[in-house]
Amino acid sequence: MKQKETGIPISPSLNAINNHQGKLALTRSIKNRLLYVSALSVLVAIAISIIAKGLIYLINIVTNLSFYGMLDVRFHSPAANHLGLWVIIVPAIGGVIVGLMALYGSKVIRGHGIPEAMEQILTNQSKIKPSITFLKPISSAIAIGTGGPFGAEGPIIATGGALGSTLGQLLKITANERKVILAAGATAGMSAIFGTPIAAVLLAIELLLFEFSPKSILPVALACITGAAGHHLLFESGPVFPMPNLTVPTNGALAIYSGIGLIIGFLSLGITKIVYLIEDWFDKLPIHWMWWPALGGLAVGVIGYFAPHTLGVGYDNIISILSGTIPLLLVLRLCFFKFLSWAIALGSGTSGGTLAPLLTIGGAAGAIIGAVILMLFPNSGITIPMAALLGMSSMFAGASRAYLTSITFALESTMQSNALLPLLGACTASYLVSFFLMENTIMTEKIARRGVATPVSFEPDVLSKLSVFDVMNKDAIVLSADNPVSEVKAWLLAHNSAAHDFIVVDKKGDYIGTFKLGDMYNTSQVQKLNLGDIVHPSALMLTGNTTLRLAAELMAKHEAELVPVTSAENKIIGSLSYKEIIAAYGLHNNEADKTSLSISLKRQRLKIMSKGRKLMNKDSDARAPRN
Repeated sequence: MKQKETGIPISPSLNAINNHQGKLALTRSIKNRLLYVSALSVLVAIAISIIAKGLIYLINIVTNLSFYGMLDVRFHSPAANHLGLWVIIVPAIGGVIVGLMALYGSKVIRGHGIPEAMEQILTNQSKIKPSITFLKPISSAIAIGTGGPFGAEGPIIATGGALGSTLGQLLKITANERKVILAAGATAGMSAIFGTPIAAVLLAIELLLFEFSPKSILPVALACITGAAGHHLLFESGPVFPMPNLTVPTNGALAIYSGIGLIIGFLSLGITKIVYLIEDWFDKLPIHWMWWPALGGLAVGVIGYFAPHTLGVGYDNIISILSGTIPLLLVLRLCFFKFLSWAIALGSGTSGGTLAPLLTIGGAAGAIIGAVILMLFPNSGITIPMAALLGMSSMFAGASRAYLTSITFALESTMQSNALLPLLGACTASYLVSFFLMENTIMTEKIARRGVATPVSFEPDVLSKLSVFDVMNKDAIVLSADNPVSEVKAWLLAHNSAAHDFIVVDKKGDYIGTFKLGDMYNTSQVQKLNLGDIVHPSALMLTGNTTLRLAAELMAKHEAELVPVTSAENKIIGSLSYKEIIAAYGLHNNEADKTSLSISLKRQRLKIMSKGRKLMNKDSDARAPRN
């Protein structure tokens, strides 16, 4: 029988994927797709910037109608209302409306938006119902405008994600591209509200994309830049949270600030536990979930009667806390009652966000801790505004575990570059507490209870780090298409081969496809045919320097289980099958480098061949006599 050993010339016409022109074409295709997705992301960002402005207007309209009985788009704090006891009813009415919208519209509008977006990314190929695009902002505007203690950023993030996902579903794009557009829309919304594009990009990486690559970062970055431009055009050009200029801290003050972050980390742990404990209490109520937001609204109204500043968005509260000028008792009241109002409202399942409440509670807690330290140690070198800023940032870092986002957001939203080192120390301390003591975060606890696992690390994909040459089978068997099937079977038995898939070439040595061992036993008539008659045609070939990730994508696209690997001189030097790819995954975590991985793969392949040889001999004895 004619067996073609390794080193057979390959026809360049069939190797378009691996030659220079093929690589250039593939590169151009990838870049063209990136430009296409980037353009779509920018369009979504433009739309969500306009929607963000509309959402703020809508919140202001609902607030002014609910608390002042006037139709006005300008901001008026609900804390200055003169409704008296009637203020208790206003949030409850908003809760009833939100409950009805959730019941007859979509249940997804309940909650603060980011966990729901994460769940769709991880479990549903980033597909969000198009109705969320308008249901979420309207329901959130009603909830917040009637006194709900939430910020506008959560709803606009959810709305931007829904808009991106809807566009991705209308167009013919991949699930991964749809994920990128979803993340771009969500984070562009955050950038439009706060004017913090870098923090928005980092939020996408830490909470939505779970990856860092040019094809994901570039569209998101362009969308966030567009959102920031929308913020400057439609809102304001200065920092969203202006505060007194901060000075560079001493080493002693830096240590104290890190200690404040540690304390805030424990507070974030307790806050997260209490929020979901309250949610569990609502789950046990003997009434339909539609009425829960109304009950939560009653609690918000009662608290708002005694502490009016807990009502509504409360961005003005954050600015006041960061100024360091409001009385300590007022800060203490705001911290406690804002948390209580927000935890009950969020646990009731109404529509709102988490970022602004966490910033308010964290900032107030940081200011209180800073004030106590100054009372005990007047010469400690710390300041209350810095302590408040660190409390605000480390609370978000501990509760959400969005470490880089928390630091960058504080810098961008206040423009206080001297706070960088204290922020790094405080957020690191808070993150450490959260990482070691809290299994899930405020963003992931809800979906974790539904059995959805979220990534906890952002390591490069093992398939992207390894090349085909690292794991390929260098002992691939290459057979000629003009050999009779009976001759091939006899040759395989004579050489005691355990292989199950084979590479087939024609008389010129050009690769034409593969065939499986089982194909020789389909019918008795097969024994009278040549390999060329039962071959599975294929033109897919790989070079040794191709990444396993690209190889896997190409093999999946062409439904190929075995692919020849060629050298730069277009000669077959081995083969790649799904077994080598799976083995690379399995051995990745236990190997120190590529060399040891290749050795382990070879050892594992020998074990597989040994087992296969025994099975084949047993099978051959039962099904076909030796020639």
